[in-house]
Amino acid sequence: MPNPKSSSHIRFAAVGDLHVQKDSAGTLRSLFAQADEEADALLLCGDLTDYGTEEEARVLVEELSAVHIPVVAVLGNHDFESGTPEVVVGLLAQAGVRVLDGSVCEIEGVGIAGVKGFGGGFGRGSLGAWGEPAIKLFVQEALNEAMKLESALAKLRTRRRIALLHYAPVVGTVEGEPAEIFPFLGSSRLEEPLLRYPMDAVFHGHAHRGTLEARTINGVPVYNVAKPLLQRSRPDVPPFFLYELSREVPDEGGVATV
Repeated sequence: MPNPKSSSHIRFAAVGDLHVQKDSAGTLRSLFAQADEEADALLLCGDLTDYGTEEEARVLVEELSAVHIPVVAVLGNHDFESGTPEVVVGLLAQAGVRVLDGSVCEIEGVGIAGVKGFGGGFGRGSLGAWGEPAIKLFVQEALNEAMKLESALAKLRTRRRIALLHYAPVVGTVEGEPAEIFPFLGSSRLEEPLLRYPMDAVFHGHAHRGTLEARTINGVPVYNVAKPLLQRSRPDVPPFFLYELSREVPDEGGVATV
């Protein structure tokens, strides 16, 4: 049974890695309808399309047409594949979706900072900016995304704060994937800004075979809401992650629901 919306809590339905293709029409309407019924806002964690084409973006917009709650999104690596991410962003923006890229928005008193993120590895396995120019460019891209996240978090003035990413900021939520590809699934550099600001939760996707939940070094919950992971790990519930925050008690933490 759906969870009725609450006057005391705000609920976020979070999901990533929709990978909409040109023939995906009709495949997401049920998911979006359920999210619309149960949540106060929908968070989309990148890889919204499969190849980043205009045709795929138009299918996604049509699928989202039944959603009446606010929708906030970040792009993923797949949305860049065709070299025209601005087309995807433009079509989503026309449909009322707030696409964040180092930017912020506020929904019912909850501040949301969003950035795609990038790879590079975790902890002692993080790639360093040393050697060939191509390596330095790769690391610089990871640093740029981390700096965008830092800048966005600095803009938030709300008591409640959520970060929306595509790439993972901690290794815990990519565990389950082959260790060889960990460096391409996220970066500890994305965690660093999250440690400098009070956060309630972080959502990301990208790691389809990863782990649902982990925490930052200072204990902030990080949720991997990649749709394939949600479908496999929780086959008895709709493939979005429902997270709620109290509207009235600023010191009460968020609660994951099913």
